[in-house]
Amino acid sequence: MLMDSLSKEQKDQMLEEIAYFFNEEFELDLGIIGRETVFDFFQDNLAKYIYNRALDDAKKFYERSASNMEADYYALYKD
Repeated sequence: MLMDSLSKEQKDQMLEEIAYFFNEEFELDLGIIGRETVFDFFQDNLAKYIYNRALDDAKKFYERSASNMEADYYALYKD
């Protein structure tokens, strides 16, 4: 799974945030099983899309930076 690299503290924080969200938005008190179920759902269904989008954004940033480097390179030429 993509989120397997989370530390225990990071995952615990996410589980707390899930519980808080469901309590605030829906007045539902999720136990640990409910929190884990929601976490697993998002991990299984959304994490890969978020990860791939981040890769696409990084590629666009790199391409812009490379383009700027090329322009800067030619700006160094003497007439």
